[in-house]
Amino acid sequence: MEQFRGTIGRTFAESKPWWRPDAPTGARSPNIVMILLDDTGWSDLGCYGSEIRTPHIDALSRNGLTYNNFHVTPLCSPTRACLMTGRNHHSIGMRCLADSDTGFPNSRGAIHASVPLLPQLLRDQGYATYMVGKWHLTPSQEITPAGPFGQWPLQRGFDRFFGFLSGCTDHYSPELIEDNHSVEPKLGEDYHLSEDLADRAATYLREHRMFRGNAPFFMNFWFGATHAPFQVPNRYIEPYVPVFEKGWDATRVDRLARQKSIGLVPEDTELTPRNPEVPPWDDVQPDAKRLYTRLQACFAGFLEHADEQIGRLMAELRRLDLYDNTLVLVMSDNGASREGGDHGAIDTNSNYSGQPESVAAMLPRLEDIGGARGPAFYPQGWAMAGNTPFRRYKQYVELGGVRSPLVVHWPCSTRNNDAVRNQFLHAIDIAPTLMDVAGLSESVQIDGASFAESFKRQEAPAPRSTQYWEMFGRRAVYSDGWKAVSSHEKGDDYAEDKWRLYDLGNDFSENRDLSIANPERLARLQDAWWKEAANNDVFPLDDRTLVEFIKFRQPNGVMAENEITLFPATAHIPQSTMITSSERSMDITAYFNGAVGNAQGVLLSAGDSMGGYVLFLQGGALYFEHVWMGDRIRVDAAVDRDAEWCGVRMRVCEEARCKVALATEKGVVARTEIPKVAVHLSFWGLDVGRDAGKPVSDAYSAPFEFPDRLLDRVALRFHDEPHRRKLVKILEMAE
Repeated sequence: MEQFRGTIGRTFAESKPWWRPDAPTGARSPNIVMILLDDTGWSDLGCYGSEIRTPHIDALSRNGLTYNNFHVTPLCSPTRACLMTGRNHHSIGMRCLADSDTGFPNSRGAIHASVPLLPQLLRDQGYATYMVGKWHLTPSQEITPAGPFGQWPLQRGFDRFFGFLSGCTDHYSPELIEDNHSVEPKLGEDYHLSEDLADRAATYLREHRMFRGNAPFFMNFWFGATHAPFQVPNRYIEPYVPVFEKGWDATRVDRLARQKSIGLVPEDTELTPRNPEVPPWDDVQPDAKRLYTRLQACFAGFLEHADEQIGRLMAELRRLDLYDNTLVLVMSDNGASREGGDHGAIDTNSNYSGQPESVAAMLPRLEDIGGARGPAFYPQGWAMAGNTPFRRYKQYVELGGVRSPLVVHWPCSTRNNDAVRNQFLHAIDIAPTLMDVAGLSESVQIDGASFAESFKRQEAPAPRSTQYWEMFGRRAVYSDGWKAVSSHEKGDDYAEDKWRLYDLGNDFSENRDLSIANPERLARLQDAWWKEAANNDVFPLDDRTLVEFIKFRQPNGVMAENEITLFPATAHIPQSTMITSSERSMDITAYFNGAVGNAQGVLLSAGDSMGGYVLFLQGGALYFEHVWMGDRIRVDAAVDRDAEWCGVRMRVCEEARCKVALATEKGVVARTEIPKVAVHLSFWGLDVGRDAGKPVSDAYSAPFEFPDRLLDRVALRFHDEPHRRKLVKILEMAE
């Protein structure tokens, strides 16, 4: 209890009141805005050599600092964990994604509860703390309407939260959370998640200025863009189609030339060879070129649109007279992603279910790309271009996976305009730097170090000399300008891994392998990796693919249950719970409080119009409808007015086919067959007694609610392990 510093007498007249003074502010207490883009490649921003228009980020770079040697982890959740703690991700329980608890301390899918997060530390210092956008630091089994909430943003140091908890979501109909509860998006033609996030961020700023203007604030503004699905109005896409008709090879050459011309990279920087799985653009067939070009144009428009939202936020800071003393950082969580595979996707739900479409199947739907019916993704060749001049992608420990753009803008301090900084930095250095400028002492364990000195001195030393990486058994280590990288795929003997060696001081793009000429140096770096791994809880090494993580159902949370009872008038159940797909054999039974009579409405819906299923009553009949990749299957049967339960039985067969039977108290009343079911129907989860998203069926208008007083419960009973045979290799590249 805080000490009272007034005087307490017997009466008010004999007493002296005391109030805690407001938290002090000053030059060492800047406001902080951390802007994090998702899956954006090192060369995708205009100020990093891109053709894509990002004028607002470019302005921050032009009037601030641009770092060309900043690193992250090669995956989303681990980087976010590093940013929020200043700690290496294995040591705090986030080896892989927040979706995966492997049963070992280094991979719990959550940051250890004993590790304080940056917003908690700043809040103790008097900061207001706001989180807007993608979180992805909560275990999947805890993303339910009832929590537990210990790893949600508010319980981890933020005063307010608005955004989504999972790895990705639909930008036209996102699964949104406000503080500790779900909220429904404002569905409509004019809605877009990036704009909604910017609106909420601006609202938080206005409210802060009005009611806590004497205190500094810390805000995470973490986009869903540019992670798949790529979604943006067509007016952003069309201008980029002619820009990228030149293909990914010419784009790489042009971007490197621009990087050299603006002084971002040394003049002798070499372009790494084309990644072996990517064909030369000249060898791509004309129809495929049309598809690939438009998908890249959609990505570009998606990024430009996100940049516009950054501009809106900066304008709000100026309007509120907060701009000059606000430190803004812009970065990406990892390199550009190859999850789109060879051909990309007009509907990335197909890829995420291991059922990618052919070029021929997608060509008739080119105009859908980026719209409500085109949640798109580009092919891996464009991800390669996004990571120019480096090799590989997200999930890999080469520079294409771990080198990120970093722009720092702070009018009160970063006065060396348009300056490039080349200090070696890592995501773990962000938190101690922000603690430094905020005046916090490092009273907690930190693996990183502050680079705030580089804000004012171009020649400031790098804060540290050594950093390791590990992801899916792939390993790398940096020390004093040299980097060693191992090649490893599932099942390889770690002792037989081939290691490459790079002198990054003279080889900016990590292009020339010097391992044969420098075996002793390579051996020292390998020893350094094992030492860092031991110190940071990297073991056990785990080279399982993400396909295997998807197969593995953790023995905790609702995903592990064989029978689940759902009640009406409850919140939306997110897709990340892993109970919203159709690839498992199951029974869905709705029980009523008495006879059903003439009641109608949705009993249970999962997914949306892009992919999903729904069980509903209408006009005295029971309907079950399933939609997936254009196949819409509906079966119906009459239901007696005195029925007290009804349901559907789904039995998955070989090749992901499914036999369906409608049932009432009288037995089976109708049958049909579904040609394809899916593990990932859409980005929307499950609702009881209504259809709250983009409606699965066109037979009704959403939400088509069934009377709560009549619907007692809906039971889900699963009868076998999820059908996984169609989770092909493409999912090894999925986040």
